[in-house]
Amino acid sequence: QVQLVESGGGLVQAGGSPRLSCATSGLTFSNYAMGWFRQAPGKEREFVACISRSGGITYYAGAVKGRFTISRDNAVYLQMNSLKPEDTGVYYCAAGFLTSQHPAQYGYWGQGTQVTVSS
Repeated sequence: QVQLVESGGGLVQAGGSPRLSCATSGLTFSNYAMGWFRQAPGKEREFVACISRSGGITYYAGAVKGRFTISRDNAVYLQMNSLKPEDTGVYYCAAGFLTSQHPAQYGYWGQGTQVTVSS
């Protein structure tokens, strides 16, 4: 079975710089673009960042541009810097065939990892 497993979340104080990781199994990792999305309570799931199959193309949501960095080697990562309380939410990694900001373009999703930013 295809599995995506996020790690690295938790309770972080404002200004912190955690790194999320997403490990995959059951798929050929290099064949997939990867994305990070997040969902706050009562809010729709929103795009955070994505990276192409080769890692050569990246896109970021305006809310995180300049603070977060997506990267990949044998896993995909989200380096988050200067965290704000509004960054709080469940962070999901996803795999798809297109490097897209739209959730519908991703066929596989992880279970999510909670990131809580405290003041």
